[in-house]
Amino acid sequence: MADGILIIDKPEGWTSMDVCAKLRGILHEKRVGHGGTLDPMATGVLPVFVGRATRAAEFSENSRKEYEAGLRLGLVTNTQDTTGETLESQPVNVSCREVEEALAAFRGEIRQIPPMYSAVKVGGQRLYQLARKGREVEREARQVTIYELELLEQVSETDFRLRCVCSKGTYIRTLCHDIGRALGCGGTMYALRRTMAAGYTLAEAVTIQEVQDRGETLLRPVDSLFKGFPALAVRSAGQEKRVRCGGGITLPEAPDGTYRLYGRDGTFLCLSRAAGGQLTSIKNFFGA
Repeated sequence: MADGILIIDKPEGWTSMDVCAKLRGILHEKRVGHGGTLDPMATGVLPVFVGRATRAAEFSENSRKEYEAGLRLGLVTNTQDTTGETLESQPVNVSCREVEEALAAFRGEIRQIPPMYSAVKVGGQRLYQLARKGREVEREARQVTIYELELLEQVSETDFRLRCVCSKGTYIRTLCHDIGRALGCGGTMYALRRTMAAGYTLAEAVTIQEVQDRGETLLRPVDSLFKGFPALAVRSAGQEKRVRCGGGITLPEAPDGTYRLYGRDGTFLCLSRAAGGQLTSIKNFFGA
């Protein structure tokens, strides 16, 4: 049985669910899920969880993400990217310096209004479903965090490349739209590549063709998702038995915090939380 994590370099034109469906066929495993949706026009890092590793998918979505985005000034569309219908178009006379100055207002904690073409629910319906019927509804602004935002280069008179590190829930196309509005000429996103998600980078990503060729050998162990946390190991057979039965153990030397906990043979048992020398499981992964 295939169990583990694949870091896929998602191709343009595929939905995240398209990728999962393809991998189900390649790996002959029904339990396949992704950790963080990418729109069809976007490419780049898509963590995919296979088999029993799907238990870890929930931990991937809250992490910081990094993107390289194409901002096109002078154009506004109904989807906030170039796949949509043009709503406004105007000449552009904006310098790199003016773009860099505009970016300052979008760093740190900001509020975004989710685009109508998004999966956010309002009144029990997805916004994109309402948008396809020609309806626009009021949406509440959401707080997101932009940790890093920089101008990489000016590509043409209208096109600029940006790099952004942001929190969960950030819409990069909305960011492009809002930057264009701040510059007074409108803006939209013409390209998007995710370069980091769940701590994995493009350097670690593989193509669907590589998975087709090499299969399960490309699966990463589930504990690779938690590599940012320190590791601890049980000290006795009794402790390991208690952990495997869902109980806590005492490790007085462990400072308060979150840990990867391993068995005596190096098996990853669980993600655990230490408090006052007591270690309790956050999520069990033995057998995963």
